[in-house]
Amino acid sequence: MAGRNDKLKNDQTEALMTAILQLQTVEECYDFFKDLCTFQELREMAQRFRVATMLHEGNVYDAIVKATGASTATISRVNRSMIDGNEGYALVFERLAAAQEEGK
Repeated sequence: MAGRNDKLKNDQTEALMTAILQLQTVEECYDFFKDLCTFQELREMAQRFRVATMLHEGNVYDAIVKATGASTATISRVNRSMIDGNEGYALVFERLAAAQEEGK
């Protein structure tokens, strides 16, 4: 896992990740990411996260295509990341579930 991240790590990406960790609210995230990304880039990231969420929930490709408009190639890439990636999606889903439980 660490080896895959090594290719990405440098001073610029480290600074970006540190900056993201400074955000404290959803509104702050909107403001930062709207400044950082183009509308299309943000839409694509949101779509990939929705695809990952639906895969995590056990949805099949056809249902994901209909719900998100994502191509089967995008769904396949996200699925590969969830299976063979760095477990970032798994960590986020685990923490979202824990936060939801705390809120009950």
